[in-house]
Amino acid sequence: MTHSKLHIPGPVEVSEKTFRAMTTPMVGHRSADFQELYGRIQPSLQSLFQTKQLVFLSTSSAWGVMEGAIRNCVQKKVLNCMCGAFSDKWLDVSRRCGKEAEGLEVAWGSPVLPEMIDKKLETGEFDALTLVHNETSTGVLNPLSDIASLKEKYPEIMFIVDTVSSFSVVDIPFDQLGIDVLLTGSQKALAMPPGLSLFTVSPAALERAATTPDRGYYFDFVEFQKNAEKNMTPSTPSISHIYALESKLEDIFSEGMEARFERHATLSERVRHWATEQGFTLFPDAGYESRALTCINNGAKAGGRTIDVPTLQKRVKEAGVTIDGGYGKIKGKTFRLSNMGDETQESIDTLLGILDDSLKGL
Repeated sequence: MTHSKLHIPGPVEVSEKTFRAMTTPMVGHRSADFQELYGRIQPSLQSLFQTKQLVFLSTSSAWGVMEGAIRNCVQKKVLNCMCGAFSDKWLDVSRRCGKEAEGLEVAWGSPVLPEMIDKKLETGEFDALTLVHNETSTGVLNPLSDIASLKEKYPEIMFIVDTVSSFSVVDIPFDQLGIDVLLTGSQKALAMPPGLSLFTVSPAALERAATTPDRGYYFDFVEFQKNAEKNMTPSTPSISHIYALESKLEDIFSEGMEARFERHATLSERVRHWATEQGFTLFPDAGYESRALTCINNGAKAGGRTIDVPTLQKRVKEAGVTIDGGYGKIKGKTFRLSNMGDETQESIDTLLGILDDSLKGL
C-alpha cells in the first residue's frame, strides 16, 4: 500500500527511527529489565513535564486517563470547560462516570477565559474542573497559564488538564503552574503511534484519589504511584511503545525544548500566513490560535474564501498527502493542517506547495 503522508491533527507522521525502536526485543513487564527501562526514562519524562512528581505510563488512549481523572478526583461536582468537540465530550464522560457535572460552554472557535471559570468556581459548588488546553477540533489554544493562576484562589479544587495536542509544542511547566493532573497521548506532537498515554499528578490529587470511592483499578492514581515508585506499571504495558518513547525522548532533548517550541511556533505561523494569502480566514479567535495545527475557516464563520473540502482532500491525497476535512459539527466548514511532531520548514513548504496546486480551480 502506498503511504500517504499525514498532515492531520493526529495520528501524525512517525519516523523510521521511532518504528525501529518499537522492534526492540521484548522483555517481561515484571522483570528487572523493564524496571531498568522505565527507571532510565523517568528523569527525562520529569524534565519534559517539568515536574518533580513521577510520570506515569498508561496503555490506553488519552481518553482513558481523562475518564480516570474524573473517577479519581471528583467527589462533589466537576466543571467541564467546553469549547469544541473534545472538551464538550468530557461533560458526557463525567456524567457517564456517575459524577455530578456542569458545562461551562463557549462558542466553538472561542477560548475559555479565566474570568468565566472564576465566576463558576466562586459558587463553591465544584471540587474539580477539566480543561482541554489545545482544542484540536477548533484549533483554539486556551490560556492555560492565566487559568492555572486561579489555583491559588481555589487550592481545594482539582485542576485537570488535557494537553494531548499541546504537549511538547508549547511550554507547560507542571510544577510551576500548580495544576493537579496533566495528561497527554503518544500520537500527536510526540510523533509516536497511538496507544500510550503519559500523565503526572500533584500530591493533592493523590490525596484526593485515596479518599475517592469507586475509582476502579485500571486508572487508579494510587496504583500508578505505588507501581511507579518501583519503576513498574499497574497492568501489563505496551513495552514496544515505551522503547519508542525512549527513542523519541532522545530526539526531543537532542533538539532542545526551547528549539522545539520555537520550531512549532514558526511552522504554525507559516501555515497561518499561507491560509490568509490564499484568501481564507482562520476559525479560532485572533490571539488564541494553536501552534500544533491550523484550523482554516470554510464557511463555519462569516468571511473569507470557501471551497469544496472533499475535493481538496481528494486532490492532495492523489499527491501523496492526507489532510483533515474538519471535525464534528464544523466538518466541511473548516479544514485542518497539522505541523506538529517532527515537521520541518521543508516538509511544511512541500505541503503548502501541494495545496497550492490542488486549490487551482476550486
